[in-house]
Amino acid sequence: MEYRRFGKTEKKVSVITLGGMRYKHGWTDPRHEIPDETLQQCRDTVQEALASGINLIETAYGYGKSETVYGMVLNDELKLKRDSYFLMTKGAKMTAAEMRELVMEQLKTLKTDYFDFYAWHGINTMDILETACAPGGPVEELLKMKDEGLIRHVGFSTHAPLEVIIKAIETDLFEFVNLHYYYFFQRNKGAIDLAQTKDMGVFIISPNDKGGKLGSPSQKLKELTAPLHPVQFNARFCLGHSGVHTLTFGLPVTSGFDTLDGIFPAPSPMTEELQRIKLKLDEQRLLDPYAHYEGYDMLNDPSGINIPEVLRFRMMVKCYDMTEFGIYRYNMFQEKDHWFPGVFPTEENMKKIDTSRCPAHIPVVDLIRETHNELYRPKDNKS
Repeated sequence: MEYRRFGKTEKKVSVITLGGMRYKHGWTDPRHEIPDETLQQCRDTVQEALASGINLIETAYGYGKSETVYGMVLNDELKLKRDSYFLMTKGAKMTAAEMRELVMEQLKTLKTDYFDFYAWHGINTMDILETACAPGGPVEELLKMKDEGLIRHVGFSTHAPLEVIIKAIETDLFEFVNLHYYYFFQRNKGAIDLAQTKDMGVFIISPNDKGGKLGSPSQKLKELTAPLHPVQFNARFCLGHSGVHTLTFGLPVTSGFDTLDGIFPAPSPMTEELQRIKLKLDEQRLLDPYAHYEGYDMLNDPSGINIPEVLRFRMMVKCYDMTEFGIYRYNMFQEKDHWFPGVFPTEENMKKIDTSRCPAHIPVVDLIRETHNELYRPKDNKS
């Protein structure tokens, strides 16, 4: 295991974090009733993570049973000393009073006196940012709880467009940020660069799952990243940025921790070997005449279609045979959701696309229709 200073928090965290989102039966109600199978899986995973050198455990109120089972495993099952690991959790409320009430509930659930890291969960839109960071609002309350010793360091997590992440960082209210950044999603590099200038900790969300279902890669992707496993390449790629400090590995990838050894050493900047692999991956995009167009200029299109993401999924399918990932993520678009917004391209929605924002030689409507036909699965038949 390797360790990096988590920005101005001064904590030395393992470059791999144990995530807590996907334990067995973790999303069933009631949230505080833990099946034996869930407890055993969590206990075994935590033990293996600690044995591998991981010292940061991450969860959230929004992860179903996760906080409850961690509270039981860390304290009742393994009886770990509180200073032997770092604990990060997250939560989101829109008022100061509700925020304090939630944190106090989480402290009780996780059976701890303090959180090393607490992130306001989901600053995903400008409206949310303004409400969360308003004077007298929930973020200010988190900072008060920091002064009281209940929280050691306050940050935020985000699935937002780059411009929102930049604005959140520029508030100077936060010591760390949890965001998305991987080989197949590099658009947030500017936020990492800015966070680095402000000496913020940078935590990468779900590099293996949302980074491309790398635990079950296509044969083509495995060949392109050889001799590294795609999980190993992507981890090294992320850690090749000196402003990145830790990546969260969640189930099922961590169930065997089989790929960890091949990640290290993870030098920054990238080694020549890693750059050669990256060049091979980059060159794959030349095989399709439209794979280079990422559609960032069509973000927030009037149609409501998440065009940059649709085109990213198309590129991953066309250039890397990553159809399994494309189907998985494409069918998760949610019209009224700020976590992964987007509508499907019905004929009515397609008529609303503002093609004037797209280069004239890019047949964006045809590309969207092609991607939909290949990746869309009706809800009653997603196989």
